[in-house]
Amino acid sequence: MPENSGVAGIRSATVVGGGVIGASWAALFLARGLSVTVSDPQAGVDEAVRRTIAEASPTLRALGLETSRLTADLSFEPDLAAAVRTAGVVQENGPERLEVKHEMWRVIEANAPADALFTSSTSGIPATEIATVLKAPERLVIGHPFNPPHLVPLVEVVPGEQTSMETIERARAFYLGLGKRPQVLRKEVPGFVANRLQAAMFRECVHLVSEGVVTMQELDDIVTSSIGQRWAGTGPFRSFHLGGGEGGLAHFMDHLGVGMERRWAAMVKEDVAFDDSTKQLLNEQAKDFGGTIDELATERDRAQIAVMRALGDG
Repeated sequence: MPENSGVAGIRSATVVGGGVIGASWAALFLARGLSVTVSDPQAGVDEAVRRTIAEASPTLRALGLETSRLTADLSFEPDLAAAVRTAGVVQENGPERLEVKHEMWRVIEANAPADALFTSSTSGIPATEIATVLKAPERLVIGHPFNPPHLVPLVEVVPGEQTSMETIERARAFYLGLGKRPQVLRKEVPGFVANRLQAAMFRECVHLVSEGVVTMQELDDIVTSSIGQRWAGTGPFRSFHLGGGEGGLAHFMDHLGVGMERRWAAMVKEDVAFDDSTKQLLNEQAKDFGGTIDELATERDRAQIAVMRALGDG
């Protein structure tokens, strides 16, 4: 375990919620040398969090982090008020229900140190809505990770209407110090950016499979052998800018944009839903992925690390 010299001036973290996201955050915080308290009143959460941290250890080692004493500075405190009393940062990972988050944040603000950084991992609830119960709403910012947080670099830093610039910069510096790639969004929008992109593309994926155009496995192969590789290096806008040749994006829009617009219009008319027949089809095909969830996750992590190394991210 590295000496606890802190991350951007922060030495201790309270992770609120010990589910998959919270436990993954805890693993990364510990590997970066922070003291971590996990607060979750559910029975058996200690064992579940320790198991997730153990499963994350090989990935953290592959990223060059020290894991020999990973849980030495890990503790559990089910009482939220007690759990946040010495926190340098609070990373909240509670249920995606506004009333639950309001209840938690009332307790957090009333008991955490005045200089603690307040962040939420919510995948879609705006900071503005969560912060309505806070006396100091300027302290709260969204720090939304892409799953799993201990591995994937992105963190969407999404300020609310009253979030201060100091809080935004502290959050950005903290996530940078963890080795993440924080991206501050310029505007609140439901679902933020990464999940909206993921949802839009997945809608078309479900449509193509449900229409019998391809199987799930065939579609995955198409993505990973084409746009998945391309976008890992350049992203969609730069890709289409390059696709326009010497004329760049302007040439692409002028000469190929009409075809793109036709496809957009056709997609809007397509009826896509997780109805019973679609769910049955997808569940049947999911059996053909050729491994347990743990085995597939290990393979995913191995591939993700290889991509990150190729791109210079870890």
